[in-house]
Amino acid sequence: MTTAKLELVNVEKTYQSKTSSTLALTGIDLTVRPQEFVSIIGQSGCGKTTLLRILSGLIKPTNGEVKAEGRSLWQGESLDKETVSKLGLVFQEANLFPWYNVEDNIALPLKLRGIDSQTRRQRAHALCELVGLTGFEKSYPRELSGGMRQRAAIARALSYRPSILLMDEPFGALDALTRDKMNLELQSIAEATEATVVLVTHSINEAVFLADRVVLLSPRPGRIRSVTDVPFARPRQVDLQTLPEFQDIARELRHQLDENPDG
Repeated sequence: MTTAKLELVNVEKTYQSKTSSTLALTGIDLTVRPQEFVSIIGQSGCGKTTLLRILSGLIKPTNGEVKAEGRSLWQGESLDKETVSKLGLVFQEANLFPWYNVEDNIALPLKLRGIDSQTRRQRAHALCELVGLTGFEKSYPRELSGGMRQRAAIARALSYRPSILLMDEPFGALDALTRDKMNLELQSIAEATEATVVLVTHSINEAVFLADRVVLLSPRPGRIRSVTDVPFARPRQVDLQTLPEFQDIARELRHQLDENPDG
C-alpha cells in the first residue's frame, strides 16, 4: 500500500473574535498520494486559502489532524520542524526581497539553514535553469516581469528540496497568455522534481488542466463537496482545453460551483 503524502483527518477551523466565532472549514478528510497534483476550487470565502494554510502549518486547525508522509504536522501546540521541512509554499504575490537579486532570493532559505555560499549558488543556478530564468541570476525583482518573478518564487520554494509544493493562486495576477505558459512550466517542474502539488485556484480551466484530481469545496463552512478525477495523459498541451472531454469536466464543475446546496 502506497503511503499517503498528505492527509487531512476530520479537519475543522473556527475563527474566534471577541464578539463572535466563524466556522470556516468542517469535516475535511482528504488524502493526497505521492507525486499527485491536486487542485482545490470553490466560491470566494469557502475556505480554500484557510485549507492551504492549515496544510502548510501557517495556522493550526481547531480540530482534526494534518499529516505529511505519515507524520503529524503539529506536536501539541508546536510545529514539527522535520515535517514542515517537507513543505514548500508559493503565494499569489512573489514576495521577493527587492534588495536581493534573483540568485540571492532563491538561495535565501538555504542561507537561513546555514548552507555554505558555494552550495547555495550552485543550487540557485540549477533552479534558474529548471524554471527558465538562466541569464537572470543577477537581475533584481524590479527588472523582471510578473511571470518571471513567480518563476523565481517557485524556485525559492524548491531550494531546500521539499517533497510537497503548496500553491495559493500563484498565477492569479498574470495575464491569460502568461498564465497558460506558467501552467505548462509548472507541469514540467512538478514532473522534473517529482513533487506532490496542491494548488488553490479560482480558475476551473487551470484546475482541470493541471490536476490529477480536482477538489471542490462547498460555500462556508467549507466541506469537500466533490472530488473529480482528471483522466488526461501527461504531458498536457494548452489545446487540451478545446477538447469536448475537457469541456465536459469543466462544465460539470462550473455547474456545481454555481449551485448552492444550502440555498
